[in-house]
Amino acid sequence: MKKLQVLGTGCPKCKQLAMLTEEAAKELGIEYELIKVTDINEIIDFGVMSTPALVVDDVVKVAGKVPPVGELKKLIA
Repeated sequence: MKKLQVLGTGCPKCKQLAMLTEEAAKELGIEYELIKVTDINEIIDFGVMSTPALVVDDVVKVAGKVPPVGELKKLIA
């Protein structure tokens, strides 16, 4: 099971990234757990300075932007 974490304080872009990440995971047909990390200290612990960010299995894959679903599928797979 993939562990997908969306890091962000709940801004519109953070919500959009969470929605698109879920869509990408469903299109891939994988088992996943989507966790929204909103605590600023936890976000900083990942070394992320700009949100939103996507973390796949504890590895930061993208930060500071919302990639399209096609790109997210590559990052998750």
